[in-house]
Amino acid sequence: MTSGPGRPRHTGPLRPGSTGREQILDAAAELFTVQGFAPTSTRAIADAVGIRQASLYHHFATKDDILDALLSSTVIPVLPVAEALLRHDVATPVEAAARLYALALHDGGQLAAAPWNLGVLYLAPELRRPRFLPFLAARERLRCCYVTAADALTGGPSSAGDLAFRLVESIVNLRADGLAGPQAPREVAAGCVRIAGWTAAMAPVEQAAARLSDELPKLVGEGAAADG
Repeated sequence: MTSGPGRPRHTGPLRPGSTGREQILDAAAELFTVQGFAPTSTRAIADAVGIRQASLYHHFATKDDILDALLSSTVIPVLPVAEALLRHDVATPVEAAARLYALALHDGGQLAAAPWNLGVLYLAPELRRPRFLPFLAARERLRCCYVTAADALTGGPSSAGDLAFRLVESIVNLRADGLAGPQAPREVAAGCVRIAGWTAAMAPVEQAAARLSDELPKLVGEGAAADG
């Protein structure tokens, strides 16, 4: 028995992650997605990591801070890729379709491959708090990337970008229902292109998108250098 708050640190880590912060985030991600944000206490998160509750507060001041970090991890890493793709000029419909496909495939792949299905938290009522305005602003930036990419294919303003954005996020629901197979990101990316009006064969789009994806590290690096 221990007299202090929470549990003492176990000899070995109970969660994946090379740092205490990463282990806390992994435990919180499981608890938030399985039992919900509101019912999960910081004490429960600390117990799942095998640390004292006080130790958790060295990394995160509040439970909201943990949620914000988790939500941001679903959007912030995608933004440099999305914005790099938009800096890549397109001259033909197939190039425009490939750019939208590559964006949806990358974003959908992140949602499908994440250890925990954090997208289920997008509709949490807690996100109405001012604390989460930066996350919501980042998600809006990503939505605008879809709109711009889709408009380049449709030839003008349309609802295709918004529909594509939400179609990609449907991977969250597919995962929750156990229906997100390994081909889900590709199928969703193809659906995004179809929504934007592409009616021809998908093979040229997929091939062009693959070439574009190969260029992504260079494109992202060029964007980072320009911002710096």
